Amino acid sequence: VQLQASGGGSVQAGDSLRLSCTASGRAFRDYAVGWFRQAPGEEREFVAAVRGTGGTSTYADSVKGRFTISRNNAKNTVYLQMNSLKPEDSAVYYCAARAGVILSTFLSGKVDYNNWGQGTLVTVSS
Repeated sequence: VQLQASGGGSVQAGDSLRLSCTASGRAFRDYAVGWFRQAPGEEREFVAAVRGTGGTSTYADSVKGRFTISRNNAKNTVYLQMNSLKPEDSAVYYCAARAGVILSTFLSGKVDYNNWGQGTLVTVSS
């Protein structure tokens, strides 16, 4: 599966953005999808993930209550709604996918994503 991330931009603190990750190929519902971010000089970090059917999701503590991940399998798209943005949310955001992830692995946060999209830049100014 090939992934295309979009929706980044420059906003003020407290604003919202919605990122999209659109996949090509079939059987998108078989893929767990995660969002990650990487700020300059920092390591890439996990943000949120959703299982193939959309029924289960996980979040990094730093975004819980502010970010919501969802998916529309009919449109082969996963969304990341980001509210109450903070300057520390500034980063390049990447989406990634992997097929056949069992629930226990998904909940452990140790999914070995093997399909990555290009990043989309989010800049939050104070």
